[in-house]
Amino acid sequence: MPDIDKLLQIMKALRDPESGCPWDIEQTFETIAPYTLEEAYEVADAIQRNDMQELKGELGDLLFQVAFHARLAEEAGEFDFHDVVTAICDKMVRRHPHVFADETIATVAEQSRAWEQHKARERESQQSAVSGVALALPALVHAKKLQSRAARVGFDWPDISGPLAKCHEELAEIEEALEQGDQQQIADEVGDLLFAVVNLARFSDVDAEAALKGSSERFVTRFQFIEHKLAEQDMTTGDLSLQRLEQLWDLAKQAEKSTQDGE
Repeated sequence: MPDIDKLLQIMKALRDPESGCPWDIEQTFETIAPYTLEEAYEVADAIQRNDMQELKGELGDLLFQVAFHARLAEEAGEFDFHDVVTAICDKMVRRHPHVFADETIATVAEQSRAWEQHKARERESQQSAVSGVALALPALVHAKKLQSRAARVGFDWPDISGPLAKCHEELAEIEEALEQGDQQQIADEVGDLLFAVVNLARFSDVDAEAALKGSSERFVTRFQFIEHKLAEQDMTTGDLSLQRLEQLWDLAKQAEKSTQDGE
């Protein structure tokens, strides 16, 4: 039965300077990192599609990425795969004293609070409450994590009216920047609006990343509905006025709602 040592031997062989794969040999942490992110997204995609066979393969691909980074670190004399496993095992035991020690936690809410307390103690050596949030995270996720970190030390709105008003404020500032025509200011203000919207989502208990993905999927469905309707008349979107396209868009939304109601 295959075990992790076989994977590590394969990784070592691929990186062998004499007989390994030329592509694998020339890789670095920096060049491999985008592939690691891609494999993580493909795992999430397989889960979303509920494709267990695909998930099995994608989890293997992600595990290979872990082995690759560990091999690079071992060659640099920093750590190896077994150190990675030891570190995560130690962390899980440390953060679950109610499972591996004598603490008692009765609810999921209590566990969440205890988890954050353990993480906070581990971050005590950091100079800032917002230090250590991974820069490579998707921007919406990164923003939410920063806001949550700040909220834990009291930097937060008392209720949802604050982030809602902030969204209106940032939208007005975008309009002002557009009038002035300063491209950098426009970019800054758009970024501020997106950050404010993430905060509004956080207060509304909405996952901004999932919400935006859902909107994108609805856009694809509605746009393809319009394309299909126009193809029946041997036409394309470029043949119609904006007003007519908006009418078809409303029709697509109605069709979507009818489909949902019929489910």
